[in-house]
Amino acid sequence: MPELRKDPVIGRWVIIATERARRPDDFRHASEDSTSEPPCPFCIGREHETPPEVYAVRDDTVPNGPGWKVRIVSSIAPALRVEGNLDRRGVGLYDVMSGIGAHEVVVETPQHVASVAQLDESQIALVLQGYVARIADLARDPRLKYVLIFKNHGYAAGGGRVQHARSQLIATPVTPKRVKEELLGARRYFEYKERCIFCDIMKQELAEGDRIVLDHPDFVVLTPFASRFPFELWLLPKEHSPDFGTISRDKVASLASVLKQTMGRLGVALNDPPYNYILHTAPFRVSRKGGYWKTLDDDYHWHIEIMPRLIRVAGFEWGSGFYINPTPPEEAARYLRSVEAPVTSERAAHA
Repeated sequence: MPELRKDPVIGRWVIIATERARRPDDFRHASEDSTSEPPCPFCIGREHETPPEVYAVRDDTVPNGPGWKVRIVSSIAPALRVEGNLDRRGVGLYDVMSGIGAHEVVVETPQHVASVAQLDESQIALVLQGYVARIADLARDPRLKYVLIFKNHGYAAGGGRVQHARSQLIATPVTPKRVKEELLGARRYFEYKERCIFCDIMKQELAEGDRIVLDHPDFVVLTPFASRFPFELWLLPKEHSPDFGTISRDKVASLASVLKQTMGRLGVALNDPPYNYILHTAPFRVSRKGGYWKTLDDDYHWHIEIMPRLIRVAGFEWGSGFYINPTPPEEAARYLRSVEAPVTSERAAHA
């Protein structure tokens, strides 16, 4: 019998289509053909093929040359540009502003490695510290309200043909609608119960255990109750925090370990599927607006959403806002718990 489940944060409904149920093996992804891969501009020695770096982790080497561990550059085809003024205005009943923001590419390793699961935990930690540094820098720009960090892995997930581990960030002059839905839902819950809804979700999921994939001292990985997609995952810090940018260095090391284990399990279970992961954190505080998200420090909780691209979103989903998920999240979590993450590293991959 199909079941409708309601997301407790934003109120979105999901259909868990048990009559269409698909087993985990049904989703095993066919490996992408690397023979059609174009020359990679992100590899070491090709720094001249990208825009100049805005951030890098280096060992006393010259900027925009070899000798780096993590490198962040402006996108060669930016969705938004940092130059100019917002120039917000009305055109009849429509609102318009200039395309001000930032669009950057985080090159996660100098080696030509496709998956974050192949990187050492220490290398992943450097990537995460790069996220923190760029959020802090962009927060100083009064025109900007939000930084969205995301990864598109695999061609079907928008990753392009170049199979080099990288993620992206886009800073926007407005808070994205999807994030604002979470902020409003979290605030409504806090106004009613005076508790963080994400903390309450974690508490219940840990008590029940059916949807827990990984229980780490600092983080939890779970399949959400109203999962939109098969094997959708949420990664949340156990300690309440609205801002990813305030994460401590010891927690960065823990997060690197959890992220490597999680993506390793997904890779083994589904044969390295295409996926998107998205970091949802609180928007920058805008002091000129009195009362702007005044309870945000108490009611919001940063987290990472991981969404394997295993099914297609079609007409019903676009027309209704519902999602149809043929794999119950409890089954996905049970399967992922049974999978051992591979013990690999960047050095081993290139030995």
